[in-house]
Amino acid sequence: MPSISSSPNRGALPPQREVGRQRVAELIEAAAAVIQERGYEAATMAEIAARAEAKIGSLYRFFPNKDAIADALMEHQAGILRTEYDAIHARAAGATPEELADILIDLLVKLHPRTRGLAALIDSRTDSTAVRQRFRAQTLAGVKTALTICAPALDDKEADDIAAVVLNNMKTMVGMATKDAPTSPGAPDQLRLMTRLYLAAKLAPDRFAARQRADG
Repeated sequence: MPSISSSPNRGALPPQREVGRQRVAELIEAAAAVIQERGYEAATMAEIAARAEAKIGSLYRFFPNKDAIADALMEHQAGILRTEYDAIHARAAGATPEELADILIDLLVKLHPRTRGLAALIDSRTDSTAVRQRFRAQTLAGVKTALTICAPALDDKEADDIAAVVLNNMKTMVGMATKDAPTSPGAPDQLRLMTRLYLAAKLAPDRFAARQRADG
């Protein structure tokens, strides 16, 4: 029978002591860096251990496989995203579509130092774990909620489509900021302008329609 340290089917092992919690934090940070640079599929456990300057056995002690460490990374980043989305949603009702575009397009760049590897994890294979599926759904839902708060008359299906477009622009902006995507000195400003114009075209009519209904 395989030991708990080698079983590929067990979940991540919660550390019991402060030194273990520190080691897990270092391993997750290393995983974020490797996944950001290599993409989820190409990243390996050996690379993650090397980046953390840890023995491979130390990594497998806490995380039996790459899915487990990716899930732990996403759980951590999901909490950060929830806090940021709550703040955005509080501002969305009073924001113009152009202002909301700026808020959203800057979000992942702003969070990048604390959420490295996020874009790669969002884009990782579709047959991934429930944690990753929930994480992607949360990321899209946060954008969609901001859109519908800003433009209450927005059709639900159209809101799904617009959220997907905006999220892709957000990920592209991170790629430009980190030089992981093709870019030029003026490209980020062009992407920002494109997102502003897109949301102005899509949300402004729905904001006007909702205001007309409210006025009565």
